[in-house]
Amino acid sequence: MKFMKLGTRPDTFYTEQATRTVVSDLPVDLVIKIDDITYLLHKLQSPLLSKCGLLQRLCSDSRDSESVSIELHDLPGGADAFELCAKFCYGISINISAHNIVSALCSAKFLQMNDSTEKGNFVGKLEAFFSSCILEGWKDSIVTLQTTDKLPEWPENLGITRKCIDSIVEKILTAPSQVRWSYTYTRPGYTQKKHHSVPKDWWTEDVCDLNIDLFRCIIMAIRSTYVLPPQLIGEALHVYAYKMLPGVTKLKSSGTSASSQTEESKKDRKILETIVSMIPADRGSVSVGFLLRLLSISGHVSVSPLTKTELIKRASIQFDEATMKDLLYDQNVYDIELVLAVSESFLKLWKRMFSGAVDNRNFLRSIRNVGKLIDSYLQVVARDDNLPVSKFVALAETVPTIGRLEHDDLYQAINFYLKVHPDLSKADKKRMCQILDCQRLSPEVRAHAVKNDLLPLRTVVQLLYFEQEKSSKVTTTSHKLQKPHELVKKTPATRDSLGKQTLELEKEELDREEVLTRKTSLNESREKGTHKTKRSDGKLALELERKMVIRGETEEKRTEKGSGVKEEGNLDPKKTMQRVRSNKSEHGREKGR
Repeated sequence: MKFMKLGTRPDTFYTEQATRTVVSDLPVDLVIKIDDITYLLHKLQSPLLSKCGLLQRLCSDSRDSESVSIELHDLPGGADAFELCAKFCYGISINISAHNIVSALCSAKFLQMNDSTEKGNFVGKLEAFFSSCILEGWKDSIVTLQTTDKLPEWPENLGITRKCIDSIVEKILTAPSQVRWSYTYTRPGYTQKKHHSVPKDWWTEDVCDLNIDLFRCIIMAIRSTYVLPPQLIGEALHVYAYKMLPGVTKLKSSGTSASSQTEESKKDRKILETIVSMIPADRGSVSVGFLLRLLSISGHVSVSPLTKTELIKRASIQFDEATMKDLLYDQNVYDIELVLAVSESFLKLWKRMFSGAVDNRNFLRSIRNVGKLIDSYLQVVARDDNLPVSKFVALAETVPTIGRLEHDDLYQAINFYLKVHPDLSKADKKRMCQILDCQRLSPEVRAHAVKNDLLPLRTVVQLLYFEQEKSSKVTTTSHKLQKPHELVKKTPATRDSLGKQTLELEKEELDREEVLTRKTSLNESREKGTHKTKRSDGKLALELERKMVIRGETEEKRTEKGSGVKEEGNLDPKKTMQRVRSNKSEHGREKGR
């Protein structure tokens, strides 16, 4: 930071009961009031009037012997700025830097301390220092621009604000290899590097010290040049938001008064809406995690519906890039309403783009990434005691059928939810398990689900039926894959071979009956445990048994036809099949009893 020292005399100003005066042998004949402070100064034989054109004019009508009282309540910079000007006139030593040059220059302009009043006056010295030192420095320009916030009109009218902005933008657009000034850069791990080059975003942290209006002026000026990439603009917005906006946890646990909350909320809302308006339209200019964080804060600061809609739209465009860390923020705080809104918006956008795409591979990849993300997210939120079934199901249903190759993760989420909510009604359990596709479960998960007492009985029966149907298809496929001449070689036309074939058919049927018996015993145990199982479930199990027996007969007929073997002997294959079927009917009657 650069500074300019003016004057050589020691400071002789002192305070006495809200009155400031200077040690002098001259009588006090000039009283100046600024706000709550009164200055007792000198009119005659002092350099004050000779350097201040305004005071000369105000005192021109008074006699030399009269004491003059002047009120300067509208002086820019207030009492502190006036005292700098007064000390300059008295030759008292003062230091001018980026912290006070704006107020000093505005006050000197107000008091008309120009070279036209006296050569080598205060305004000329301040302007020379501002142009040659302040605007040439990086941090000096930032600090000077920051102080203009206290005097919004005067710096703007005098061109101070515009000159600072131009100087800052010019330095930002400088190639990193040509940066020779100091800057603030506190990224983790950066300071440990010994011989590091200047990063492309070296300027982002320093400009984030500005208020939102000045920050917006800098960003819009940079964007108008089209020199920096959108990602660099997005990085600056990211740094500013994380520095100026509170976290969601802080917003929820804020214990300040209502009036203070209102003021803070207004400030945060302005910052958020301004940041959203400056996000470049290019995809990837900001991360989806950043967009989701802004969206989460928007619900606590009452942003406009237009801003919230824009955030949901922008987040849904990049939702396939999101991670669990993006959805769970501030120590695992989550907002399922937010995720549901973004997921629904993503699905609408995906359907519109997927239907008109020539190459759908990227769109399939994106929807499946979202499907995995949603299922993982459901596993986390399922542990919440207060999460209603409707929200869980609504979020799960935002993923279309094509978005899930398997339902293992979805099953785990449902299982977690059922464990945390043991008092869930049968209707809610049924509604939840309707989104589960048993055919898309892995064998390991399916084996776990069959033994899961938390699942509805209907779901377990569906799992058993699918398991039986799958094993039947495997058996049929294995028979079809064998060639006829191999079957002839393996099955000689003898009575013993036909007997073995009959025994194998009977063994397969007994295996199927054993599966049905296990399923029936499972249903009976469930009936004894609940005492309230509906008759419809029993009918469904019996109907399932009947279908399985019929399917077994069909498969056996196909096996007989596929073998292509017509044997001669005392043992007739048709009679053998009739005996097998009669065994089935007798077994069914015994079970009916």
